[in-house]
Amino acid sequence: MIVETVQSRGVTDVRVLGAMANVPRHEFIPSHLQTQAYSDQPLPLCEGQTISQPYIVALMTALAELGSSDRCLEIGTGSGYQTAVLAELCASVFTIEIREALGQSAQARLSLLGYTPSRICCKIGDGYAGWPEFAPFDAVILTAAPTRVPMTLLTQLAPYGRLIAPIGPADKIQRLEKWVRRRSTNRLADFDRTHVLNVQFVPMQSAAEIGNQETS
Repeated sequence: MIVETVQSRGVTDVRVLGAMANVPRHEFIPSHLQTQAYSDQPLPLCEGQTISQPYIVALMTALAELGSSDRCLEIGTGSGYQTAVLAELCASVFTIEIREALGQSAQARLSLLGYTPSRICCKIGDGYAGWPEFAPFDAVILTAAPTRVPMTLLTQLAPYGRLIAPIGPADKIQRLEKWVRRRSTNRLADFDRTHVLNVQFVPMQSAAEIGNQETS
């Protein structure tokens, strides 16, 4: 997987490749799909969610440029796979999942794999709010796509912090973007934005949207 679908497509950061090698992807895949665990494709989870393809996980991780002392906020724990890869590279990951069953399952899985709460801190909640109690973060990674970048998450970046996110409507091609904070004020002009490539992610949902789905 690492040689054929990650390194060959341009992700050559040795720390990222090492992190990918250290995390057993099959542990995060539903049992009936484990034969496909190391193929370069997204795979379905419960509640309409997916685990991203290995190349995209590696690319987003590389774009975050995590140092060993960095603190990272992840929006969308999902299976916990991206979470674990991030935790291999930085001091601590704060991860938020809006779907309770999915978040609890990921937390249990990460604990079984040896990730302590000091390395990965999990929360069930609305990712649009971020986690202001622990801000600022050196990096923020979104694993679901909002239609536009949430300003609440940009403001939780440390100086020169990086936000990596797919941006765009659910029914159209989205843009994987990297935002870098250049100034301490909270205007869009204070952030540099780079379009990396086009992607397709599940939509990022708010607590209100999830509540409406549960009552309809």
